[in-house]
Amino acid sequence: MDREKTSAEVHELRRLSDLITVTETDSGIKGIIFDYGGTLDSRGDHWSHIILDAYRDSGIDITTDDFKKAYVYAERALEVHGIISPDDNFLRVMEKKISLQFKYLRDNMTPWIILAEACMEQKSASIARYCHEYARTCVNETKTTLETLSERYPLVMVSNFYGNLPAVLSDFGIDNFFSSVIESARVGIRKPDPAIFRLAIEALSLKGNETLVVGDSMKNDIRPALSLGCRVAHLPGREWPPE
Repeated sequence: MDREKTSAEVHELRRLSDLITVTETDSGIKGIIFDYGGTLDSRGDHWSHIILDAYRDSGIDITTDDFKKAYVYAERALEVHGIISPDDNFLRVMEKKISLQFKYLRDNMTPWIILAEACMEQKSASIARYCHEYARTCVNETKTTLETLSERYPLVMVSNFYGNLPAVLSDFGIDNFFSSVIESARVGIRKPDPAIFRLAIEALSLKGNETLVVGDSMKNDIRPALSLGCRVAHLPGREWPPE
């Protein structure tokens, strides 16, 4: 019965700080699982939108279709080729990601061929810095909420990431709030597979219906969590793909 009751309710958050009210009104919550990307570092927006905003902020007039192709190319390359090092912080991740996107655009989109290499490097670095500062600002906004919740509940992080998430959390100063970090690149399971959330529930030593899962993606966070009987809180934002 607990599973059915939990599955029927999705807490829709306007901002992450709304979790304080959610937890204060639900005495059944004994632990919390957080998503990282899109939830803590971009106010619910898929990162493709922030990166596209950064392109345009740097003066690059790129079509949405071209950007989507470059974005997918870079994501697949990062997942497959082990380009990210365990000690890379978020700025280094973005530098490598944008560099890969530029490589795709240079190799496949004719107008990019005429750009000087020095100009491309300057633009790439500018976009990476924009994204890093954006993420830092968003993460800083979450610190008070995370600190308050960590004093009341054990917190676990679950993320599709590149094997360096502990370094990212440490660089942003929020690693101390989480008792465990479960990362797809390290455990060999990716969202939306519910198994990665099952690992987090086990790390908390709780049952599904005693656990609140917080995420920005219905597909990757909310539905898998509901399938395990978890309580859920959704932080909506701009979704993939950009239009």
